[in-house]
Amino acid sequence: MCSPGLSLDDYFASAKPWEEPIFTVVRDHIATLGPVIVDPLRMGIKFKNGPMFLQLRSMKKWVALGFSLGTRLTSDRLSRKVIDYNNKYFHVINIDDPAMIDDEILGWITQAYHFVGGTHHDRPGSDPMVPDDIDDDLFNGKRS
Repeated sequence: MCSPGLSLDDYFASAKPWEEPIFTVVRDHIATLGPVIVDPLRMGIKFKNGPMFLQLRSMKKWVALGFSLGTRLTSDRLSRKVIDYNNKYFHVINIDDPAMIDDEILGWITQAYHFVGGTHHDRPGSDPMVPDDIDDDLFNGKRS
């Protein structure tokens, strides 16, 4: 079941102090890429350009930045095992300071924006009618 949506003001009213500065860096970068829907939920914030391409999930001491790409990244910056699901790879990076979001991470965010949305809906296994919060299961390590 989907969590009821919130306004950004409602979300940040109870957020941890580091969440809004991290969100701002991510949102400001994504705004340069094209149209995006920002969907604040109790569990975190989803970014969509059609399907969800990135989420910021609130954790105890950091924000988990999760995104899907068409290739598996190998980097010490990744916080969890990369999950292969339906011809895409779900990656997670734990961010506790907005200064951690450098050009490398912004580049991955840009790739995720273009991979999941836009011209990549014709990739094998892609179905724009599949609920975009299917990635919630990937984020939690569940497989169907």
